[in-house]
Amino acid sequence: MKAKKPAFHGNKLRLAQKTCIVCNRPFSWRKKWEKVWEEVKFCSEKCRSNKKPFHK
Repeated sequence: MKAKKPAFHGNKLRLAQKTCIVCNRPFSWRKKWEKVWEEVKFCSEKCRSNKKPFHK
């Protein structure tokens, strides 16, 4: 039996990135945000529900 090679799904380093306005962490473009990428401000539902900027 041959061992399967892992599938190559593209280079994720080339995806557009933004910084979350709540947690200040970088996040990458996702297919589900394709049509609304310009409006995306939060990295996750958790950050979206908090909406208060995190300060260190």
